[in-house]
Amino acid sequence: MAARHNRERPAQAVADSDADFYVPDLCRVRAVFLLVVTSELLVLVLSIVQAESHWIDWNYFGLLSLFVQWTVLTSAALICPMRRWLSRLTVTRATTVIVTIVMLDVLAFSLFADSVLHPQPGLEAWQGVAKKLLLALLITLMVLRYFYLQFQWQQQRESEMQARLTALQARIHPHFLFNSMNTIASLIVVNPERAEDAVLDLSELFRASLRNGDRLIPLSAELDLCKRYLAIEKLRLEDRLTLEWHIEDGLEQQAIPPLTLQPLVENAIYHGIQPRPNGGTVKVEAYRKGPSVYLMVQNPRPDSDQGSHEGNRMALANIQSRLHALFGEPAVLKHSHQNDIYTVTLRLPWQTASGNGKPATGSK
Repeated sequence: MAARHNRERPAQAVADSDADFYVPDLCRVRAVFLLVVTSELLVLVLSIVQAESHWIDWNYFGLLSLFVQWTVLTSAALICPMRRWLSRLTVTRATTVIVTIVMLDVLAFSLFADSVLHPQPGLEAWQGVAKKLLLALLITLMVLRYFYLQFQWQQQRESEMQARLTALQARIHPHFLFNSMNTIASLIVVNPERAEDAVLDLSELFRASLRNGDRLIPLSAELDLCKRYLAIEKLRLEDRLTLEWHIEDGLEQQAIPPLTLQPLVENAIYHGIQPRPNGGTVKVEAYRKGPSVYLMVQNPRPDSDQGSHEGNRMALANIQSRLHALFGEPAVLKHSHQNDIYTVTLRLPWQTASGNGKPATGSK
């Protein structure tokens, strides 16, 4: 096992280093497509500038497009397998290597093109090669500079997102703690033994919650957190609280931010069950539909004259901010009233949580 662990650590280190490289992965179709489109737009601009009597010199446009696309595609093909090695170099050295590869590629194609178009090259032909090399150098440096600034912006954005997630997580923990302690306090006088059991459940609950510092956890862990919390509430509410669980099989490893469902279940108790003399039913449902996983928490609709439910809106806003920061637009939080039932629905992209708190690669 130790040997296996030692083999996995360098692989993980290489993957992290590869991800920290400022040049995008040119082995991917999207990156190459963007390079091709950008270079073709540049060719179009140069063709318009070159034209004298018309808007565009189509002959010049065709030849230049052929030359530029060949150099772009071959340069990308050469840099693609070298990316892992380049990621271990400093930014200056990696940039120097990339520029050298592009310049040699442009020189080779320039000499080949001139040998076809100008079988007897003269001084003018060599000047044309020099112009191509100078233009290629300037464009390559500009593109690499753009990649570097984009990479720095992405790194800063991720740091700000992590700080925001930490702040939002800190706002949820006290809300959960205070309400749980109120539940225990209400049981101390009435039933000390049950209060003791509730303290034990709370300790297990916080141990499970604070033990995991990951940004994403498996859905099974979050559901276990909810069940421990509801066990405490069941002691206080007894027959007034009815629980229904409808969890589809195969969703145990679905990635979800910690303390996402628990605040929703807590709001269902405090706003939908506690104010009602006869209590009600809290229903928790999870199922997968296509590329998305849907999580629903339902409870009886709160009376309209119970106040503004500021805590409910704060919890929903916090969860929505965390989901948007982690998953982007595919994650959606909605709440609705229908037939005296209040429903909160979460839509998450289907992906599994790995051991390091990040989405597992290649999950489908």
